[in-house]
Formats: sequence, structure tokens, C-alpha cells
Amino acid sequence: MSDTIIDALTLEGLREFLLQAGYRVETATDPTGAALLRSATGGLAFDVRLGNRLADTQDGVARHADATLQVALMVQGEMPRDVVDGWNASRRFGRLRLDRGLLIFDMDVSVAGGVTPAHLRASIEIWDRLVQELIVHLRTELARLAPGATPPAAAAAA
Repeated sequence: MSDTIIDALTLEGLREFLLQAGYRVETATDPTGAALLRSATGGLAFDVRLGNRLADTQDGVARHADATLQVALMVQGEMPRDVVDGWNASRRFGRLRLDRGLLIFDMDVSVAGGVTPAHLRASIEIWDRLVQELIVHLRTELARLAPGATPPAAAAAA
């Protein structure tokens, strides 16, 4: 195990970390001009946005105490609050919310105080697992709510 302690995040450092974890990563810019990383898991694209900027820089590069991993899905029609609330009541670490026609799932990753590379890797693995679970949750809940749909438990029993 490495004795390295990560106490700040940079866009390039996160990019390298995600590449080492097996993700394809590209650098992009959001509509406000802020740089971010874009990747995907389970067929869903996600963004990595740096969070709270630290007062110090290293070689002129901004360093940050945290980052947010985020998936945004366009909602067509109505998304029942129960689907969102049910997810949030049964999961930790990430949060699901509705915002102006988008279903947004995000998770913060903090390195404040210093963390090991293994901790950062575990956070990425938790994110990946939660995104996979979100896909299943949405399919299950939306199928259950569809008019005339067979409840998932009954379909599995049949």
C-alpha cells in the first residue's frame, strides 16, 4: 500500500486517476466556461467538477479540496417524487434530485485532511456501483408506475 497522501485535487490529477481506474476521460467545458472531466459508466455519461478551491496553488495550478461526480438525465413527462425520495431514503453517499426537467444524481468526493489513493479509488468504485444501482432503481420504479405494468416482483415470479 502506498504511503502517499492526497490532500488536494487538480483536474489533471483526477483525469490521470480515472484513466488508471479504467475509465475513458475527456476534458470539457461547461456553459459557464468552467473546465470539467467527462466520462461514462454503464452507458451513462457523467461529469467530474472540481469543488472548493484551496488558497494555495502548486506550480500555478489550482488545487481543490473536493470534487462532484454527476449524472444528469432528461425527464420526459412527470417524475414522481416517490422515485427520488425512495432512492435517497435507501442509499448513502449520493443524492438524487429533480431540477428543471433534469434528474440529477451526484456524489461528492472530499480529500480534505488527506486521504490515501485507496480511499479515492474506493470512492470512485462506490460511485460506479451507485450509478449501476440507479439504472436498476429507475427501471424498476418506472415500470411499476406505468399504467397496466406488471409489478417487477410478480413478473419475476411468473
